[in-house]
Amino acid sequence: MTDQTDLIIFDCDGVLVDSEPLSNDVMAEHITRLGWEMDGHESIQRFQGKTMAQVHTAIEAQLGRRVDPVWRDAFHRDQEDRMRTDLQIVPGVRDLIDRVHAAGLKSCVASQGRHEKMAISLGTTGLLSIFKGRIFSAVDVQRPKPAPDLFLHAAHMMRADPARCIVIEDSLTGVTAALASNMRVIGYDAGNRGILSQDGVEVVSSMDAIKIA
Repeated sequence: MTDQTDLIIFDCDGVLVDSEPLSNDVMAEHITRLGWEMDGHESIQRFQGKTMAQVHTAIEAQLGRRVDPVWRDAFHRDQEDRMRTDLQIVPGVRDLIDRVHAAGLKSCVASQGRHEKMAISLGTTGLLSIFKGRIFSAVDVQRPKPAPDLFLHAAHMMRADPARCIVIEDSLTGVTAALASNMRVIGYDAGNRGILSQDGVEVVSSMDAIKIA
């Protein structure tokens, strides 16, 4: 890997921090209050890898009416409160980061999430200082994932050739964006869901299975 790789790009939610179940439980609670009943499992299935704008559009389409976007502010507050108390790092990530840096490779984070959210999630899990100055959000580019803009922006900012980048993603949206960026893609599928299995994606079920050197 090291002979052909300069940069490892980590997604944040579900790859570095185990925030998907936590965030989607909170999401489901708020969407249910709006009138669309669901649980955290369904929220993951429908919205994993989506931006809040995309989630909001889906809610309005489902309910057949306009929804005041102020609900998102309450969701963010509740989500961040839960992250501060309950969020855990993804097993094996810290060792993987150490192996990446020991191999002389650069690393960064590229997520659909807001910078404010990542500051909390990475700060809570002790990863913020590791990636400080190398954290990129979909708000930094014109188009979020599944467009390639965010990954190409991260590579540009890190002075890396996209062809020499590896993206680690856990959502179909992120995998699609990484493939469109012409980067090597590793799909992290701890739950063995099978949704990331496609041409050009190396699927692993644990961080230990990702070989750096």
